[in-house]
Amino acid sequence: MADMGAFREAVVAWDAGGPGEPARELAARLPVRAVVLLEGPSDAAAVDALAERRGRDLEDEGICVLPMGGAMSVGRFARLLGPSPGLGLRLTGLCDVRERRFYARALTGSAVAGAAQPQRFFVCAADLEDELIRALGVARVEELVRAEGDLRALQRFLRQPAQQGRTPQQQLRRFLGTKKGRKIRYGRVLVEALEPDRVPAPLDDLLAGLLTHPSTLTPAQRPRRGAAGAATAGPGAGA
Repeated sequence: MADMGAFREAVVAWDAGGPGEPARELAARLPVRAVVLLEGPSDAAAVDALAERRGRDLEDEGICVLPMGGAMSVGRFARLLGPSPGLGLRLTGLCDVRERRFYARALTGSAVAGAAQPQRFFVCAADLEDELIRALGVARVEELVRAEGDLRALQRFLRQPAQQGRTPQQQLRRFLGTKKGRKIRYGRVLVEALEPDRVPAPLDDLLAGLLTHPSTLTPAQRPRRGAAGAATAGPGAGA
């Protein structure tokens, strides 16, 4: 049976120069109604974790969470998945502030000029890891690092000369990216540790923007308006 993973693989293969028909067929068969364009797998882990916490099955809702392998790829994926000659799917995304220009050009420019509705994206103050560390607080993140068995690795990292003079928040953010797979693992760990009213606003609003019929959701599935951080939406109105 076809699933969203197969659709993701087909889209990535299409972007790499393969045929587009497999992705087109899967989009119609599943069906796929929206795609969340993300820089990498750690962002996808966080989005999936928050959806699960709120009792939502994004795949069942027809939503594909797609790590692109770099924010600069967003223009190519928008052309493949957006309005004709693309698949005509609704697009949204989450990006770091330094990557905002790529998303703005891809999701609100000529690449999606034929969209039935404006495409909206959400911007983290620095990046998603920074948003999550600020929401949880340094002490809580250190507790999680200890619980994950990474305390010694963190202590060694903090003794490096390059880390002297950086704030504890900056040090933790850099630590998460020092080993392959660590950012992905902590993308889920940090989200699962959040208090319901401390979800960073860009992440919270991204998930809220994917609702089809908000009135049908339970209170646990709805976004938290007291969210930490500040969401910065793309120029498009409506997600």
